[in-house]
Amino acid sequence: MTTGQPGTGKARPTPTGTDAETRSATASGTPAQPARTSDVVSGKTPAPTAETTAPSAGAVADQPRPSDGGTAGATTSGDPQPSKSGGAKKETAGDAATGKGGGRKGSAATGGGTEGGTATSDSTAKDSSPAKDSNTAKADSTAKADSTTTNPAKDGTPAMDGTDGGSGDVVVKGTGAGKGTWWSRGRRAGRTDGQAKTDGDTKTGAATPDGSDRWEAFASAPEPRPSIVTRAGRAVGRFLIHEWTLATLGALALAVLMTWPTLRYPRYTLPQDYWDPSLQAWQMAWSGHILLAEPARLWQSNTFFPELWSFAFSDTLLGYAPAGMLGSGPEDAILRYNIMFVLAHALATLGAYALARQLGAGRIGAAVAGVSYAYAPWLLAQAGHLHVLSNGGIPLALAMLARGHGWSLRHGYRPERRHDGWVYAGWLVAAWQLSLGFGIGLPFAYLLACAVIVTAVLYYARRLRTGQAVPFGRRLFLADLLGGLFFAGVGLLMAFPFFKVTELHPYAERTIGDISIFSPPASGFVTAPAESRIWGGLHEGARAALPWHPEMTLLPGFVLYALAAGGLFFSVWRLRHRLLLLAGVLVTMAFAMGTRFFDGTFTYVPLFEHLPGWSGLRTPGRLMLWTTLLLGLLAAGAVTALTDRVRELTAQRIPSWPGPWLRMATLLPLLLVAVEGLNTTPHPVVPTQPAAMRSAEGPLLVLPSNQSLDQHVMLWSTSGFPDVVNGGSGFTPRQLDDVRRVSQSFPDQTSVDYLRTLGVRSVVLLRGQVVGTPWEITIDAPVESLGISRQDVGDAVVYRL
Repeated sequence: MTTGQPGTGKARPTPTGTDAETRSATASGTPAQPARTSDVVSGKTPAPTAETTAPSAGAVADQPRPSDGGTAGATTSGDPQPSKSGGAKKETAGDAATGKGGGRKGSAATGGGTEGGTATSDSTAKDSSPAKDSNTAKADSTAKADSTTTNPAKDGTPAMDGTDGGSGDVVVKGTGAGKGTWWSRGRRAGRTDGQAKTDGDTKTGAATPDGSDRWEAFASAPEPRPSIVTRAGRAVGRFLIHEWTLATLGALALAVLMTWPTLRYPRYTLPQDYWDPSLQAWQMAWSGHILLAEPARLWQSNTFFPELWSFAFSDTLLGYAPAGMLGSGPEDAILRYNIMFVLAHALATLGAYALARQLGAGRIGAAVAGVSYAYAPWLLAQAGHLHVLSNGGIPLALAMLARGHGWSLRHGYRPERRHDGWVYAGWLVAAWQLSLGFGIGLPFAYLLACAVIVTAVLYYARRLRTGQAVPFGRRLFLADLLGGLFFAGVGLLMAFPFFKVTELHPYAERTIGDISIFSPPASGFVTAPAESRIWGGLHEGARAALPWHPEMTLLPGFVLYALAAGGLFFSVWRLRHRLLLLAGVLVTMAFAMGTRFFDGTFTYVPLFEHLPGWSGLRTPGRLMLWTTLLLGLLAAGAVTALTDRVRELTAQRIPSWPGPWLRMATLLPLLLVAVEGLNTTPHPVVPTQPAAMRSAEGPLLVLPSNQSLDQHVMLWSTSGFPDVVNGGSGFTPRQLDDVRRVSQSFPDQTSVDYLRTLGVRSVVLLRGQVVGTPWEITIDAPVESLGISRQDVGDAVVYRL
């Protein structure tokens, strides 16, 4: 049964199937879409517009139907184009506007399978037939019909809002009705620029006219694909402006400036003095040399001949062995030491910065923590002890471990941020730090052990209390297990030689009396060393009152004290965290006082008596390192709160940009901390290696011999590393004491026979050092009767035994 079509006199079939359902929905109260504005104004009846309906799930827009056979493109304009006969232009595509067969659903007008599409049995129905846009369903996303908005895409296709993109004046040729919608075009792989074929074209292979060419002139030109050079340049640019790149470069630049003039004459001078730095320069050179030549002899060094395990007589700086593999000779050893001296300050700054950032501090607050940790005034007195200054691995390892476990002081535990790779890296850095020496590495090892125990206890306590386990994961547990075992293995391997030294030389072990000599009083925490440019001269009287001021001037900085105190009241850290940091500061100060805090009965003495290896720590004051780090974290919380407040204030400005005074307010704490770390550290010239040291056959003895001069001999021995009897360290073996005592009368028969018994082949007597010694008289005495030879080589005399 057909009904009349208004305005055309044509008959159309009664709607069935989906169309009927749509009509019934409209009749039941669902409002039909109004006709387009252009159609109403022109008085023309709108054509069926399938663009206003969305395809159902799983529909394929361009799948041809068996009965589709039309080849002509359908006109989707709201204004029908007149034919030559004066009537409306007829559609010849079978599925362009109607479904052939009368009641088929999913015609080409709707892309196939679309509900609410108009289905007629007349394959030649004109495009001026009234639209049946009563469908209100949505498919995939919202597809709304907007009959009064013109929003054509730049390629001539309908707009993204579900309309046909125009007000009735845009004709998309070569497509079936509805084929040009954004959702159907998006599903057509390989069809671009609005040139989509109809189903009839798909079957017959006929080319379709391009109706979108008129709009291509208005489209923007496609962005050219960057070349590999351009992409590489952009990657490098992003890397250079990354926070951690800038932090690293800033730490390096600051280290060069704050340690100047260390790198002014790096091959001839050493910071602070040329005694302990000469020893440590030799240590790096020896470890690098022997690991390449004969690794099994690592602990049997060329000094203190013929002692065993002589490389373990003091902290070894073994972690710097890769640097020791570069270069040879005393000058290269001095250069290497100066470079590592500067890099140690840079790593300390970067490590503390990374820890503060991981815990939740802002950039400027973290910078304050890093600078105060690396350039605290008390560390200026340790400028000659590279193993004390090489502490950057401590905060860096803690930052990596905290990052891997997804924990921060400000945000707590966040399981989604866990990453086992950072955990592995943290344990590796911790093991490297331990390899630099037990002086500061041993307290760090015990701290990590306590942290693991406390974390495990809290984990199981919460599990028992709540019945739910905190998310942790097997991978993270495995990383902690393997990383902890590796760290412990490195510690045991490093400790074994030191235990052997204690076994062979029981007198080398420290006593409580030794600890008391180096325990600082409370006044040391406000006294600066002489090397401090700001406070050194002002504190001269206070230093004179200290028994051993090089190890007792423990001022971390008055600016740091003030910032940390402010951080107790104004901070981004929670109150309980501030109290914990304060407790840590007070506890570490008590331990740093050694036996001066109630005789150490409840602090240092129990550790000395019960913890393995703790008795080897001679100077309690070096625990000030932990006090400085905790003070820096308190200060970072205060400075971060300040910068956050400044940011809030500047957000209210127009334009929203900090004024110069507000910007200076955020940088002022950093500048003050850096200024307080300025130094006047001397850089003496290292004594030149005697020419006789390069030609004398080892094993050899260099006279005069004492603790200070022997450290120069160790440095000179880096030319070929001959075995030498001389040596300087934290303790003196009794055999070396005997050699020094017997050699006072050299050359005589007793001393010659004793040295031959030890295996010594050469003795080098330095003319420049014999003033005021017994050798001043005997240096030119004849030696033929002793069965030895004598030869002048430069400013030294070489005796061959």
